Amino acid sequence: MRRPLEKTSPARRRRIAAVGLGGAALLLSACSPRVERGYLPHGVTKNANEVIDFWLGTWYWTLAVGVLVWGLIFWCIVRYRRRKSDTGFPAQMQYNVPLEILYTVVPIVMVAVLFGKTVGLENKLLDTSQKPDVTINVVGKQWSWDFNYADEKVYETGVMADMKAGKPGAEKGLPTLYLPVNKRVEFVLTTRDVIHTFWVPQFMQKLDMIPSRVNRFAVDTTEEGTFKGKCAELCGAYHSQMLFNVKVVSQEEYDKHMDDLRKQGKTGFLSNSLNRASVDPKDQQFLPDGLDSSDIVKEGK
Repeated sequence: MRRPLEKTSPARRRRIAAVGLGGAALLLSACSPRVERGYLPHGVTKNANEVIDFWLGTWYWTLAVGVLVWGLIFWCIVRYRRRKSDTGFPAQMQYNVPLEILYTVVPIVMVAVLFGKTVGLENKLLDTSQKPDVTINVVGKQWSWDFNYADEKVYETGVMADMKAGKPGAEKGLPTLYLPVNKRVEFVLTTRDVIHTFWVPQFMQKLDMIPSRVNRFAVDTTEEGTFKGKCAELCGAYHSQMLFNVKVVSQEEYDKHMDDLRKQGKTGFLSNSLNRASVDPKDQQFLPDGLDSSDIVKEGK
């Protein structure tokens, strides 16, 4: 006698529906721009596209190697599985020189190629041989940022973010770095106390700020908008509140902001001296008369 069909319980139907919806969402998400970028943020510089291409290429090759290794593992499991007719241990093979050479040489070549591609990309990201349209000295301090616009001889100074116990509105008090769109901007990075890291995630690159040392990198901005910046090096108790905004604007709006800084009396060049007390603009030391701020930026003083 045929067994009657059992009814599917509501809980089981919900689980099946959840699995189906999850699978559909996964398939649909595979077509989203975020997945196409390898879950990296949307890049707003020319170098960002280079980073995304390198990231995706690395993952493609990694997955290809993974699929090959997993395939060989499962093939060995099926091909050489123990059978009922087998008695004792299978034949043992101590050496296979061609195979050993293969799995030694191939990984070395793969690592060497990856290393070469990485160095090439790093050199491109850190290339400052091209003359920039704008030069900005970014000064890190516990726990905020100062921006010296070397070409315009004006500055912007910041104070630590007031997170207000998680309430909205903290962004209004953050220092804001203005950049003109479609221009090459060179950042000259210095620090007034400990090691910090200048990081704008959508630039797809970051660089350390080390005491008594000047580091540089340049970006070509490609898109207007407001973006987030932060310190990416654990620099003390309030590291998480060392935040800033970045506004990439038109040349006209950039020039207007420079004029606004002049009207506010923020002219000159904030000191780069290693001084933890130099967090208040009233305490900052300016350059002696006749000493051009761009010279300081170039010399790294």
